[in-house]
Amino acid sequence: MPDPIDDQLLAALREDGRASIAALARAVGRSRTSVQSRLRRLERQGVIRGYTVNIAPEHAQGAVRAHVSVKVGPKEARGVIAELRRIKAVRVLHSVSGELDLIAVAATASVAEMDEVIDRIGAITGVERTISSIILSTKFDR
Repeated sequence: MPDPIDDQLLAALREDGRASIAALARAVGRSRTSVQSRLRRLERQGVIRGYTVNIAPEHAQGAVRAHVSVKVGPKEARGVIAELRRIKAVRVLHSVSGELDLIAVAATASVAEMDEVIDRIGAITGVERTISSIILSTKFDR
């Protein structure tokens, strides 16, 4: 379980995932050796699952992005999730509380393709209804 120093380290990585060990050590007020050790431990524990590039949405493949909220029928979640996983345009899937059950984040190259993806999601057995919102811009992403 991360401690307050780990939390600071993770926050620094969110700001700049390419920061050097020395820069991270300065950010958290620890030695480079300590920071390296913490990073290895966080990786082993699965807290840090990898390092990746965060591409600006306007440059990312799939210029059209949408949130597709999904209402799932009783005892249908497992099958719906499996089907959503098969749709390559669905990049992220969140389980949420409230009136709706899932929020899928989808990305396609065109509005027409997004329309097809949304229709495909709505046609999945167990999906009762969907509500879709095209993402116009991202104000910030941490």
